[in-house]
Amino acid sequence: MSAGVVSAIGRSLRTATGRLIENVIQTDVALNPGNSGGPLVDTRARVVGINTAIIAMAQGISFAVPIDTAKRVVSELLAHGHVRRAYLGIVGQTRPIDRLVARRYALSQAHAVEITSVVPRGPAALAGLREGDLVVSLDDRAVRTVDDMHRMLVGRRFGDELTIGVIRGDRRLDVVVVPVEAE
Repeated sequence: MSAGVVSAIGRSLRTATGRLIENVIQTDVALNPGNSGGPLVDTRARVVGINTAIIAMAQGISFAVPIDTAKRVVSELLAHGHVRRAYLGIVGQTRPIDRLVARRYALSQAHAVEITSVVPRGPAALAGLREGDLVVSLDDRAVRTVDDMHRMLVGRRFGDELTIGVIRGDRRLDVVVVPVEAE
């Protein structure tokens, strides 16, 4: 057993594949190869997280996934054998919105997601989304970054329609996409 101090909550951690893990717990618990996956407990011996990762050059900073996230993942693993994620079939990047465009379409955000690639025969392609479209909303919620899109898709039911607001050239469009389960 190791003793440590929680130094921050609500942090985020980016995986090697680029996916953002949000709401992680930052601590100074000694975490070494082979002992990740162990419980992070509070002073009343309640499991509050699962020790997950370290930053190698950060002098003893480690991170734990909160227990609520771990419970959700475990239930997905037990029910399906893997964590199910909604898939749109696009690749995108965060980019600034021209101020005149933002004003013209009464957008509250300064950034959006530019679609850089559309997977052939994927949900986005079937709905008519195109490379170069600027995604500004999902179901009327502003999209500022690729991470916003990932966040909005977490827990989404597959097969339910999703309205994606895009700017294409000089037009604002709402495109209905039906996400599928990522393979």
